[in-house]
Amino acid sequence: MTLRNHYLGALLALLVASSAAAQALKVQNAWVRATVQGQKATGAFMQITAPATTTLVGVSTPVAGLAEVHEMKMDGDVMRMRPLSQGLELPAGTAVQLKPGGYHLMLMDLKVPLQKDSTIALTLSLRDSKGVPSTQELRIPVLVSAPAGHGEHQHGN
Repeated sequence: MTLRNHYLGALLALLVASSAAAQALKVQNAWVRATVQGQKATGAFMQITAPATTTLVGVSTPVAGLAEVHEMKMDGDVMRMRPLSQGLELPAGTAVQLKPGGYHLMLMDLKVPLQKDSTIALTLSLRDSKGVPSTQELRIPVLVSAPAGHGEHQHGN
C-alpha cells in the first residue's frame, strides 16, 4: 500500500465516522429570525440533543459572512452577548436549547435579507469527546418568531 493510499483510506474512515456521528445528532424546532432590508445580523435557534457528549464548535451558512455560537446572559442588570470560543457542550442525551436571550447562533454580515417563509442552509461543526470533528447540514426555515408552541420566553432551561 502506498503512503497516498494509506492517507486516503484514513481520510475516508474519518469521513465515514464523522458522518455517522453527525447523523445521530437530533435537531428540533429550528428556525432563523427574518430580517428587513439593510439588517446585517440575525439569530438562529433550535433544540439539539446529542446521543453522546459532543461540542458544537462552529456554524457556517452561505447567507452570512460570519456565523458564531453565542451566549446571552445577564451581567448585573445588563444583558451581554459573547461568542463561545470553546464551543457549546452538548451533554449526552440532554436537550440543549438555543433560543433568544440564551445560547444561539449569531449570523452576521448578512449577504441578503432573510425573507419570512424561505429557508437557509446551515452547517453545524461538531467535535466528539475524542476530538473527532464532524458536520451536520441543516435547512432552517426563516420565521418572524418562534414556531407555534415553542415560545421564545421559555423558563427553566
